Amino acid sequence: MTDDAMPAELTIPVAILAERRPGVTIWQSHVWRAIAVLEEAPPVPAWTKLREENGREVFFAGTAEITLHRTDTPNYKENLEAAEPLIWVVLRDTSEGMSLAAVTVDPGEGEIYTEAPSDLVEALPMPPGLRVLLGSFVAAHHVEREFHKRKRDRQDTDSLGRKGRV
Repeated sequence: MTDDAMPAELTIPVAILAERRPGVTIWQSHVWRAIAVLEEAPPVPAWTKLREENGREVFFAGTAEITLHRTDTPNYKENLEAAEPLIWVVLRDTSEGMSLAAVTVDPGEGEIYTEAPSDLVEALPMPPGLRVLLGSFVAAHHVEREFHKRKRDRQDTDSLGRKGRV
C-alpha cells in the first residue's frame, strides 16, 4: 500500500498470548499477564491453552483490532521514536474469567487504561510488521504543528472593577 493510498482510518488485526502463573501470596491463587502480540492468529478458539510447564500456562487470548486515526499521529510518532516501540494490551477480569478488553499503539490511550483498578495493562514490544505499517500510516498522515503560544489581550485597567473607598 502506497502512502498516497493510505486511508484516513486503518484497522489492524492482532492476536494476543496471555500467561497464567501461580500467585506468590496466599491471597492470589494465580496471576494473569499478556506476554506477546502476534501478527497472525493461530487457528484455535480464544482462550485455548497452548502449553503448560512448571505451573505456567500459556493461552491464546484471542484477536483484537487496533484502529489508527490520522488525528492521533503525534502519539503514534512519539511511540515509534521511542527506543522500543510498544503496544498496550488490556486484560479484564470478568465474572466468566479473563477477557481481552483492548489493544492500542497510542501511549496516551494506554495510560488511560491503567486508571481502571480491575484492568491488567501490559506494554509489550511492537511486532516488526505492525511497526512498518504504523510508520507508513504516520508518514502518510502526520502534519507537524508548530507550537504557537497564545498572547493574552492587554487588560483595560479601567475595567478591573476596582472598588472605590467608602
